[in-house]
Amino acid sequence: MSRVQRNSYYEADARERIAGLVDAGSFHEFVGPARRMMSPHLAQLDQPAAFDDGIVVGEATLRGRPVLLAAQQGHFMGGGVGEVHGAKLTGLLRRALATRTDGVLLLLDTGGVRLHEANAGLIAISEIMRATLDARAAGVPVLALIGSGNGAFGGMGIVARCCTSVIMSEEGRLSLSGPEVIETVRGVEEFDSRDRAMVWRVTGGKHRYLIDQAQVLVADAIEAFAQAAFEALHAEATHIDTALAALQAQQAALTARVQAWGDCHDSLDIWARQGIADPERLPLLDTDDFLTVTADRSMP
Repeated sequence: MSRVQRNSYYEADARERIAGLVDAGSFHEFVGPARRMMSPHLAQLDQPAAFDDGIVVGEATLRGRPVLLAAQQGHFMGGGVGEVHGAKLTGLLRRALATRTDGVLLLLDTGGVRLHEANAGLIAISEIMRATLDARAAGVPVLALIGSGNGAFGGMGIVARCCTSVIMSEEGRLSLSGPEVIETVRGVEEFDSRDRAMVWRVTGGKHRYLIDQAQVLVADAIEAFAQAAFEALHAEATHIDTALAALQAQQAALTARVQAWGDCHDSLDIWARQGIADPERLPLLDTDDFLTVTADRSMP
């Protein structure tokens, strides 16, 4: 029996992802390319610029629910965050606080801060984190969607973990430091960036889901992300989330996991300790089979 044709989230760009997620014709972009709000720094460094500075922000409805969205353009400077890029994202989150929209969807596709304007980018990350937590404290859920080529690394990896919920596909990756960075600083014995299977076992969606750093795992389909985001918003509508309490609970869970898994040398070891039989099979399973096999996993 043939599978239903899916629109790949991984292969789409920022605007295609937004168009596939929200209700047809409902998206209204803020500070679009016609405004030409470009980085003031890149031209001075003889670097190419983009009229939207690598991020699309706006409002729409998701199956009737009003939401705000930000989608990073991973093809422009690796989705790196600079001054204007960060300001657009911060402004969107502040708008969520002012309007009390039903939710904010962050479609992350980034390697972190744009090194060409590192100081401005780092300041932007801190502003984005504060705005994310302010929105959550006001009762506005902020969802991170990760299923792109760049994944979510660096400062935006931290932002993702500040969100109410993280939705990932197997193809997505989430971490603070990238594999090449870890290898450069700690050596190839610590982390071999050429071992792509290990890279995905450590930073990929399946592993992040199994250690609860991603709350939902979906197939690589825009429709699957849309459904998961809608269900997450519906769940949050009946759940009182105090940002501080949620973060404290996450910190306690991280402490317990370090104690339980601190001596593990590979994700396979962690999966085995969760009581998963034949953990080496997990990377080969499609999403539905994977979720079935891991349904009874135990975590500290």
